[in-house]
Amino acid sequence: MPGDASPLAPLPDHRDVHTSRWQVLWQRHAHLTTPLRQRGLECDIEFGLSAYIVRVSLPDDSYLIISPPQEPPSDRLPGDPEGWIVTRQHTERHELFELIYDSVPSTDPSAPERPEARHGGSASHLIEAVDQRLIQLGLLAVPPSSAGDPLVSAAKQRGAHQAQHGAAGKEQRGAYLYGDALLALTDRLNGTDSHVEAAELLHQILDPTDGLLERLGEFFEAAGEKAKEAEEEDGFDLSYDFADAAAEIRNLGEVLHVAEERMRSLTAPPQPHRPAALSTHAPALPLLALPPARPRHTR
Repeated sequence: MPGDASPLAPLPDHRDVHTSRWQVLWQRHAHLTTPLRQRGLECDIEFGLSAYIVRVSLPDDSYLIISPPQEPPSDRLPGDPEGWIVTRQHTERHELFELIYDSVPSTDPSAPERPEARHGGSASHLIEAVDQRLIQLGLLAVPPSSAGDPLVSAAKQRGAHQAQHGAAGKEQRGAYLYGDALLALTDRLNGTDSHVEAAELLHQILDPTDGLLERLGEFFEAAGEKAKEAEEEDGFDLSYDFADAAAEIRNLGEVLHVAEERMRSLTAPPQPHRPAALSTHAPALPLLALPPARPRHTR
């Protein structure tokens, strides 16, 4: 994508890549595979116990399995489960098995819920957890905050672009880091062909706990408290203006509270027809039908 600091890891090298079925599944998981590929990690879409999973190859020959609920299976569309489970596994070294992330809501009311369960199907929190663990293991050489994060890298590139335009650029460089980060988010929204990824970008804005609108509301509330510290009449008037702004921003979040799911449910334009000769598989099943059970990986 424009603004990334490094090229994406390559696509898988197998014949399924050329089938429309696999391409649709890949698109539905782009909000996971794209940031991982930006970190140089190769990804693939496979069928697990009862649902599609993302397999991520790691430099030490271990791999990650990013899976929706499998037992019982999720009844939601591929790429949009109620939560994610991330495990690290190795084909031969079984002692390396570990659970890295689990945001699937517990079905046992007596069991303590994992902290990440509140994030549900959010991809951003999943990627953050994967980043932290892989850095600890020494399997992610470049911290995502500098090169892997498309928002930060895009902001830095904008600053470099300004620097090329003389003194005026030097004065402006870095002055609008937060605005540049939001512009980078807008660039990603403009550049994606996936409504699932677009919904994930909306989540960054609309999440009622950690989204941009909530943080912006908190910012204006803090500005109001700062204005009050002046103990002048205009300071109190200004604080009321900031409080009104915070309320309007939060009201906007309430108005748009279902926009993310509405975006996620939209259908992408039909893919260009590809010759049937590119696939030697049996005729494809309907998109969301499950193929014959042939488990390949376990959690």
